[in-house]
Amino acid sequence: MHKVKSAVIGTGEISAEHLKFLANSNATQLVGVCDLSRAAARYAAKTFGAENFYTDYKQMLDQAKPAVVHVLTPPQSHVPITTDCLDAGAHVICEKPITLGHDRFTDLYKHATSKNRKLIEDHNYRFNRPILHIEKLIADGVLGDVMEVDIRMALAIRGGGRFADTNLPNPAHNLPAGVIHDFITHLSYLVLRFIPDPDKVSAAWTNHGNDDLFKFDDLDALLIAGNKHARIRFSCRTAPDCFTLTVRGTRAEVQTDLFHPFTRLIKPRTGGEKLSPVVNQLANGLSLVGSSLTTLTNKLMQRSPYEGLHTFLDQTYQALNNDAEPPVTFDDMDRTSRLIDQMLLEGNRV
Repeated sequence: MHKVKSAVIGTGEISAEHLKFLANSNATQLVGVCDLSRAAARYAAKTFGAENFYTDYKQMLDQAKPAVVHVLTPPQSHVPITTDCLDAGAHVICEKPITLGHDRFTDLYKHATSKNRKLIEDHNYRFNRPILHIEKLIADGVLGDVMEVDIRMALAIRGGGRFADTNLPNPAHNLPAGVIHDFITHLSYLVLRFIPDPDKVSAAWTNHGNDDLFKFDDLDALLIAGNKHARIRFSCRTAPDCFTLTVRGTRAEVQTDLFHPFTRLIKPRTGGEKLSPVVNQLANGLSLVGSSLTTLTNKLMQRSPYEGLHTFLDQTYQALNNDAEPPVTFDDMDRTSRLIDQMLLEGNRV
């Protein structure tokens, strides 16, 4: 297979997952890693076998000439860095949110098109096995017509860690929705996999901490698309941490947690209406036992919830190699960006 020359800009937390893929893929040749920190760039290059490291991404573009660049820097820097990469002739895989606002996204995508380059936002959780399983259940008609979607993320962002450091504030605090903006892309693109674009959006953004560090630490949004409803929740005040998705249809419902993967399916079973609850409990009980063993194995092997990222990148490189449509399309990114704007719009806040 022809190996595509690839490079990475930014060596933050998510970069390890991108670099693991690039280091182990038969489709890629890792020609460079760039970071403002020389030590971080050198360490990443040595750890993942990059041919060179840089502290100036323009120098890397000029010398290494990558065909694909992974832009993994803070969102505020995405537009100028991505523009320079496109101008240098590289396709760009960009971490979320790709831009801060829908207008900026459309401008950036038009620029990529004018350069005959691909611009792809990382929608990695879409490719996690539980999400793919739910999509198959829907395609097979098991759920019937999808009517409701609930997605909920609980994270103790105030309990310490990278978002709670007042001495060295995380760049996410400067995003339009603060720290929640760092996660809202995931919540939005997953909801939009299962419902049409909403006609009505209402969003309650709250800061329960009443401090200057966090803009918001809670989101409760309601989306209405005709007769279909969806709810998006983010909370820092509930435990345990979770990333749950529930999809309800006219025939059945299914639930998963992407942080601790399982699938709970409630549907009509053999034995009719009276026995279905019992059979559902037995079937889901056995499924949960299997899921608990998988979760234990994942923790022992230090596997993260980013398993879908590798599938996403593999499919993306296959598409680039074959000049085909990437797995995350313009429509996927456009709808997601517009929904985020709708939730942030002052007129839609409650």
